[in-house]
Amino acid sequence: MKRKERYAYIIDYFEKNMPVAETELEYEDPYELLVAVILSAQCTDKRVNMTTPAIFKNYPTVQSLSKAGFDELFPYIKSISYPNNKTKHLIGMANKVMNEFEGKIPMTVDELVKLPGVGRKTANVVTSVVARQPNMAVDTHVFRVSKRIGLVPQTASTPFAVEKELVKNIPQHLIHKAHHWLILHGRYICVARSPKCSDCGLKPACRYFQQN
Repeated sequence: MKRKERYAYIIDYFEKNMPVAETELEYEDPYELLVAVILSAQCTDKRVNMTTPAIFKNYPTVQSLSKAGFDELFPYIKSISYPNNKTKHLIGMANKVMNEFEGKIPMTVDELVKLPGVGRKTANVVTSVVARQPNMAVDTHVFRVSKRIGLVPQTASTPFAVEKELVKNIPQHLIHKAHHWLILHGRYICVARSPKCSDCGLKPACRYFQQN
């Protein structure tokens, strides 16, 4: 199967079987989503969702978070991976938003990556989820799944290379949703060590399945 045919099959499958695909992070506004995504780096969404309610209760706005001290915020984050760095990043992010963006979460990738704790993946998540911009965030699931099933070549060795390949081949209006398709498929079906091929509807188009 040629790559164009593979994309067509996989997109058609997800549109029919996962018409609603959204982040599993729990949030109410762009500020809360940005905090959650920063915390989610190398951490499960489940753990983040257990942690953020107390943070949002005590720091309901970016302004209130900007006034937090490290020792004050750290106890809310200590159960998350890399709590020291993430505590510093959240406070730094909030201060920069207040000082340089008039207290409003910016909504372009170029602006977001200027904030502490925000890399390209985080910026792509926030802009695609909040504003449905055609940005493809490549986390470990997207990186693994897109290469395994054959959407991108094995030579795509970096997240940015995978991102460019996916954005080039997925219709623009579906990119924000395709990000979640690949994440959820990788989280529950195409898992890292023992992919659940018997439960997968992508077998006819999957390079990994065809070769094994």
